[in-house]
Amino acid sequence: MEVKKNSLKAWILASRPKTLSGAAVPVLIGLALAYADLQAYYDVPFNWTAAVLCLLFAFIMQVDANFINDFFDYAKGTDDREKRLGPERACSQGWVSIEAMKNAIATTTVLACIVGLPLVWFGGLEMILIGLLCVVFCFLYTTHLSYVGLGDVLVLVFFGVVPVSITYYVQLHTFTAEVFVASLACGLVIDALLIVNNFRDRDTDREAGKNTLVVRIGAEAALACYLGVGLTACLLGLVFWANDHFLAFVLPFVYLAFHAFTWLSMKQIWKGRELNTCLGETARNIFIYGMLVAIGLLI
Repeated sequence: MEVKKNSLKAWILASRPKTLSGAAVPVLIGLALAYADLQAYYDVPFNWTAAVLCLLFAFIMQVDANFINDFFDYAKGTDDREKRLGPERACSQGWVSIEAMKNAIATTTVLACIVGLPLVWFGGLEMILIGLLCVVFCFLYTTHLSYVGLGDVLVLVFFGVVPVSITYYVQLHTFTAEVFVASLACGLVIDALLIVNNFRDRDTDREAGKNTLVVRIGAEAALACYLGVGLTACLLGLVFWANDHFLAFVLPFVYLAFHAFTWLSMKQIWKGRELNTCLGETARNIFIYGMLVAIGLLI
């Protein structure tokens, strides 16, 4: 692929647009839960300004995480151009200079903080702590935690519990059991993206000393985990039914069908660059899940 160094195209590729569904879906679910509860139980208007700020913060943090991952994996030598099976990375390909990537990381980190700071007005001073934790673990994921098999835990927390719960909290200033269970389900669905990514890279990760969950438990168990996170997320949706959101429980089983087909593809392909198609399908499936849950909550 011909990409001019530090060009707009280079930065778009470095931001990894396909991963942005993982940032949007938790906020979408949190907003849908908040909107549904505001309509049913509270005489308080939905705050669209807070909603937009939550969404922007999530998007910018996702791009920031992608830049950090690109830079540090290159610096550690994890991104070997000859052995790499996944989509090409900007630093290793020379699309973006090292100095430019450092500046981009600093810029997106500061921009995320600027966008997130007004949420203090809507959610209280605790939003500062939440924001700082997001930034700190954004760096810790790539630099350390993903190498010791804790990446999946971070996905569950920072793509599930934190964004869904906090998005809900800034609207209603409270939490519910439904929100917490929904956030766990969301985290599991998004973790499928990390599982398929690490499933594809299991051999090169093992060689590089990156002990992901897939490396630790083996390919067969990882494949079972991939199917399991989607199924468990749908079963956790029983909490929606228990709270009079029957459609939010039923509709995601459409997502589960797509998820199962992708699982079958992974099982058939097993190894190599062809698994990148499963990565793209998983990103699509995550978006389908988020939309179906939101629709089910809002109808």
